Amino acid sequence: MTQVTKSRELSSPERLQAFTDAVVAIALTLLILPLMESVGELSDHDGTTAEWLAEEQYALLGFVLSFVLIAVFWVHHHKLFRSVKRVDSGLLWLTVAWMFTIVVMPVATSLSTQMQSDWAQPLVYIGTLFATSLMLLLARIYLRSHPDLHTLDSAATNSGIRAGAIVAGLFLTALVLALVIPGAGNLPLLLMLLSEPLQRLDRRRDRVTPAKR
Repeated sequence: MTQVTKSRELSSPERLQAFTDAVVAIALTLLILPLMESVGELSDHDGTTAEWLAEEQYALLGFVLSFVLIAVFWVHHHKLFRSVKRVDSGLLWLTVAWMFTIVVMPVATSLSTQMQSDWAQPLVYIGTLFATSLMLLLARIYLRSHPDLHTLDSAATNSGIRAGAIVAGLFLTALVLALVIPGAGNLPLLLMLLSEPLQRLDRRRDRVTPAKR
């Protein structure tokens, strides 16, 4: 009886969601730390705010980009878990893997903005983003095969999987382009601007297909 009660406590979606919220909050906070350190270093040399903005412009852009991306990932994860009623071991470990990729983002951002550009930089940064999107996609696929864990209908589940596949596919394409085009850096991430139009096109096609039937 004790083991059953303990299992139910560990499988609480509210508890897991609270944990992921904390992990995301910490990751977002860690993004700003390199910028805070650079302020202290420049102040020791009597630097000015204008000098700091000029020297850290790329770091600031990297911070904003990573902050927005993590926030978007969190929003989608949060929306998904609003429909989750029970968490089994498979979904639990997929969520842990997703959190791992979120925790890596501050490191990937620092490597992207503070180190000399090389082939490994986009591999780490864009690769981490792809891994994050992939883990969320795998969670959606896992939930489709375990309908007892959630309240989503089949249409919403399949729509979410297709949307997740579009996002993961664009990140993967951006990663490949960054690796095969020397000097491209993170510019291939501009492909993500196609995400929303492609998802809208998919939803429109999904509405038209049943109508034809």
